[in-house]
Amino acid sequence: MFTNTKAFSGFSVDDTEVARSFYSETLGIRGSDVPGMEKYGLLTLHIAGDQDILVYPKPDHTPASFTILNFPVDDIDAAVDELGRRGVRLLRYDAFEHDEKGVVRGEYPLVAWFTDPAGNVLSVVQDA
Repeated sequence: MFTNTKAFSGFSVDDTEVARSFYSETLGIRGSDVPGMEKYGLLTLHIAGDQDILVYPKPDHTPASFTILNFPVDDIDAAVDELGRRGVRLLRYDAFEHDEKGVVRGEYPLVAWFTDPAGNVLSVVQDA
């Protein structure tokens, strides 16, 4: 039924203008208004591979408690250092052992989590 459908993902934020600034200025992801839907504050994030993600405002937004976006990187240490320079703080979960930078190393792929301004969880991931 959906074999040839170009599906896309979406998530909510409490303020799309704050999200636009974070995703474009802090993370370097191009964003644009959804044509014809400007009055609703819908934002499209354009990520590599011609994948678009819909970001929409929700007045009673509750941050996702799970990772909504994973950003694969070649060098997690460089990515974590750059996120820190850009004012992004990493999350630490009790279930994992983090190094001094906040990276989880071990049997899993290397991973570090952080949040967007709406509190949604994001990560950088490097194959171990």
